[in-house]
Amino acid sequence: MSDTEQTALVPEIRGILSQHGRMPVEQLQEGDDLYNAGLTSLATVAVMLALEDKFNVEFPDTMIGRRTFKSIESIADAIRQLAA
Repeated sequence: MSDTEQTALVPEIRGILSQHGRMPVEQLQEGDDLYNAGLTSLATVAVMLALEDKFNVEFPDTMIGRRTFKSIESIADAIRQLAA
């Protein structure tokens, strides 16, 4: 996935975070900590499932954790890796 394709992921990720994570994503920068912004563990599961459906990927156990879902940027990186 090219940088342009990864950048195109950001609006999709923001939409999923807004809907499934119930977060005010319009106020967040790509590198902001989502957990500090209010993302909960339960919401992380809903976000992960929505991401898997949207991008036709499956997060392996090794990627399920705060590090992967810490920011919009880290989520985009994970999806890029999974889609490769």
